Amino acid sequence: MALCPDLDIANQGETIEEARANLIEALTLFFETADASEVERRLRAEVLVTQVEVPTTLLSMENANSL
Repeated sequence: MALCPDLDIANQGETIEEARANLIEALTLFFETADASEVERRLRAEVLVTQVEVPTTLLSMENANSL
C-alpha cells in the first residue's frame, strides 16, 4: 500500500513499485479533477502518522474463535 497522508490519498499494488506507480496516478488524477479549494483544504489539515503494535496472541485467539 502506498499513502500520501498530506492529501489522504492511498493506492495499492502487488509490489512496492506498482503501489507507488498507482499512487502517482491517483495523485495526478486528483490534481487534474479536484477543485482548488479541495486541494487547499486537504493540504491545510494536520497529519498524524504513527506506528502501533498489536499483540499477535490476541489476533490468534480471534481467528480461532471465528472458526
